Amino acid sequence: MKSLLIVITGLSCLMAGCSNNSPDTAKTDTDSVATAMSSSKTDQVEKNKQTALDAVQGVISHNPSDVFKNATPDIADYGDGIMPPVKGLDSCKAFFQIFLAAFPDIKGENLMAISEGNHVAVFGDWSGTFKGDMMGIKATGKSFKMKDVDLFTFNDEGKITEHRVIQTADYMMSLVGAKMKK
Repeated sequence: MKSLLIVITGLSCLMAGCSNNSPDTAKTDTDSVATAMSSSKTDQVEKNKQTALDAVQGVISHNPSDVFKNATPDIADYGDGIMPPVKGLDSCKAFFQIFLAAFPDIKGENLMAISEGNHVAVFGDWSGTFKGDMMGIKATGKSFKMKDVDLFTFNDEGKITEHRVIQTADYMMSLVGAKMKK
């Protein structure tokens, strides 16, 4: 009987020593998962920042394909919020072409991207000349220079779903001696 008790005790100790459910192991596994999730989120945030910078670079290089290559088909461009949003990829591309025709020398410099969650803000110094009529507004041939921020919203797949700007269209047009039509 005494030897049976010793064998059972020995087996119990052996089984307890081989168990992977110890608190230290569980904590280590949880820490590994948390670290991996944090790293994954950080990677996505960095990818979103680069995607936003690439879209802005597409504006600078006057390339609509680069501007919208990482946009969802139902993207919405809210502009500064004064006018109704432009909705849908084709409509956003068409509006961008109109803008480029009006300001063919648009240029952005000193770009800096900051992100929080699924939002990226790209700060920059912008300039251009109003050389082509736009939406019934006659070109003035005057130039503008201003600071602006492009705000991008991303979905979980890293695609742009929304775009906004800080400066109003009225302000930019006033810099080139034109008025927005109401």
